[in-house]
Amino acid sequence: MSAAFWFMITVVGTAIFAFISVVVWLEARTKEREAHYRSETVKKIAESGNSDAALEYLREVERADAVRARAKARIGGLITTAVGVAFMIFMHQLASGTAIYLVGLMPLLVGVALLIASEFLMKPAD
Repeated sequence: MSAAFWFMITVVGTAIFAFISVVVWLEARTKEREAHYRSETVKKIAESGNSDAALEYLREVERADAVRARAKARIGGLITTAVGVAFMIFMHQLASGTAIYLVGLMPLLVGVALLIASEFLMKPAD
């Protein structure tokens, strides 16, 4: 292989790692700012003399986070299930007459497990 190929691989690899590091840094900064704003809000509520309101605010924030996590698990489960079904159809058409299409059961069952977990294990407490 030529030197230009290896140079291109080096440049692309460096660009990918730089992009990933910037994305991770931005995500950490966003979480840090959210935590700061949340603590400032709790501090202001507590300074107003009503500690029950501060506790209620924290409970509401936790409940909203749990609802968001459950919705993300549902979406992930649906997408993974759809990928599994599509992969099974694709592999069946690609190599008909063999059982290679059963490889699609792996993502399909992972998606089903995510859906089950989001419905039963992550159910909000009433």
